[in-house]
Amino acid sequence: MALILDLPTGLTGTTELVVGEQHTAPRIGSGRIRVLATPVMINLIEAAALAAVEQSLPEHHQSLGTHLDVTHIAATPVGMKVRATAQVLRVEGRTVYFSVRAEDERELIGEGTHERVVVNVERFDKRVQEKVAKK
Repeated sequence: MALILDLPTGLTGTTELVVGEQHTAPRIGSGRIRVLATPVMINLIEAAALAAVEQSLPEHHQSLGTHLDVTHIAATPVGMKVRATAQVLRVEGRTVYFSVRAEDERELIGEGTHERVVVNVERFDKRVQEKVAKK
């Protein structure tokens, strides 16, 4: 039986973070300047997408990130708050498409699109365990 997702267009999730030293490019290994690292911004964006849809998914299902296309256009210094927002654009089968953006206290710092696929947790975990057993 095919999974039918009932996720309305426009559903939105947000997450926030105050940039600490542990979130900077030197700590993450993605640069040498003490500003918000791109991988951390991406993590915040994915968390916003989770916040948008996870509570609306069928029991025993969750979404997994499969594609992310974002630009990181402005630096955010340590101590400044960042807010990421993800909004459902459409749903096709098991795939949820989002518009995403991240802003600090002064400006837009990143934006783009994100895709997540909805999986049955038990079936997914079984496939992962089979992969481990074959190594």
